[in-house]
Amino acid sequence: METHLAVISLWAEDVPATAHFYRDVLGLNLLLQAGHDPHFQLDGIYLVIKKGHPAPAQEPPFPVLALSVSDLQAMIARLEAHHVALPWGIEHNADSQWVKFSDPAGNLIEVVQFGHPQGEG
Repeated sequence: METHLAVISLWAEDVPATAHFYRDVLGLNLLLQAGHDPHFQLDGIYLVIKKGHPAPAQEPPFPVLALSVSDLQAMIARLEAHHVALPWGIEHNADSQWVKFSDPAGNLIEVVQFGHPQGEG
């Protein structure tokens, strides 16, 4: 028997603003909904925005959701065009680079580009 991740739920006080962020800033496809919580589909996994309070911040900050992209610089340009603060700047290790930021509800999100050696970009 195989087990696969099926749903990730994020909490938001302002669900429409948070759904707008994931659709219009991050570019995710919002699925049709009929009076239900906003759903996005990512590689067969559903991302659902629920009404409520996000989890409190942790030290050191650790994301509740990480999204893999093929071009981190293009995503950074998109985030900056939407005035999304990147308080930690670009972080990296030997084979990847990433940025972390908060969505409008305060959920800590990470966008990562794997296979990007330290020191490049």
